[in-house]
Amino acid sequence: MVIEGSRVRLRRAVRADAERFRELLGHPEVARWWGEADQEAVEACDPPEDVHSYAIEYAGAVVGLLQSCEETTPEYRSAGLDIAVHAEWHGRGIGGDALHTLARHLIEVAGHHRLTIDPAVDNEGAIRLYRRLGFRPVGIMRQYERRPDGTLRDGLLMDLLAGELVAPDRS
Repeated sequence: MVIEGSRVRLRRAVRADAERFRELLGHPEVARWWGEADQEAVEACDPPEDVHSYAIEYAGAVVGLLQSCEETTPEYRSAGLDIAVHAEWHGRGIGGDALHTLARHLIEVAGHHRLTIDPAVDNEGAIRLYRRLGFRPVGIMRQYERRPDGTLRDGLLMDLLAGELVAPDRS
């Protein structure tokens, strides 16, 4: 499956993407927010049944990874998102376009009414981006994530309802 955005192209991740994912997840600017690069890269290329992994392509290159996890129970139909863009491509609108593209697909095609995303509370750049797309803070998840060094980090749960999705700035 391929989903076209205004700047990016999302396609299902394949095993051949593992090395590129390892490289982008291992970059210090990205690794501080993600887990162990080798493990995450392998899992992204062979995700569990309820997770969909996409390679983010821009100008013919794989520049990021985007994942969704869908709750398909009719009463709770929703999806969670997670994204990583290689640090060399930060600040170019790629992450915003990728998230908006998949969010629009999950709402309009898959029929989800609510999306969530859960950045670390101190990931200010990501939180600013998610707010611009229409996500709103729901609450702090205390000691949400165990880091590779054993420390615990809080997460910010954010959600977006179908009618709240805002297109990213195209400038």
